[in-house]
Amino acid sequence: MLPENLNSYPTGQVLLIVGDASETVDTLYPYYRLIEAGFQPVVAAPEKGRYQMVMHEVKPGWTITKEWEGYTIEADIAFADVDPEQYLGIFFSGGRAPEYIREDQHLLTLTRHFFQQNKPIASVCHGVEIPARAGCVQGRRMATVAKCQFDLEVCGGIFVNEPCVIDGNLISGRTYHDHGHYIGPWIKLLEAARGEKG
Repeated sequence: MLPENLNSYPTGQVLLIVGDASETVDTLYPYYRLIEAGFQPVVAAPEKGRYQMVMHEVKPGWTITKEWEGYTIEADIAFADVDPEQYLGIFFSGGRAPEYIREDQHLLTLTRHFFQQNKPIASVCHGVEIPARAGCVQGRRMATVAKCQFDLEVCGGIFVNEPCVIDGNLISGRTYHDHGHYIGPWIKLLEAARGEKG
């Protein structure tokens, strides 16, 4: 549970962007890795409240993704209430949520802040749909799930089919199978940013 005053963690807070149908592993893996590294993950969504996550897998014999209900997660703060100056970095989780929340103007504004301020950013799977919609991927190299290659490229980004793509402050992976490759480098960026602020 977060303290009443979010400014209690001015140098260690990191935003995790979610909505209904965020992918469970995409969300919980970075959430707990942040805690392990001494950061305060702050879950942001369209509104404060509980959100239903899902699990995604292309099962043998299937040609498309199958979806099951996963765990739920509590959003600490609504996009409209986020002061991005208070956060070291941001993570865009995958699943179907980005397709729906990418039209939220408050989310687009705070997304642009992290790119403009060169703060540590991570994205996985469908998470790319948010910075793409915010107009932040022009000329940037990113990994994403193959089905989102078009979303990235139509907005000027460069698709790279690798488990960890580092483009300056922007680190990305394709799916939850890549978490062990790209989350570590992102946390190193956050640690460096915390050291600069501390």
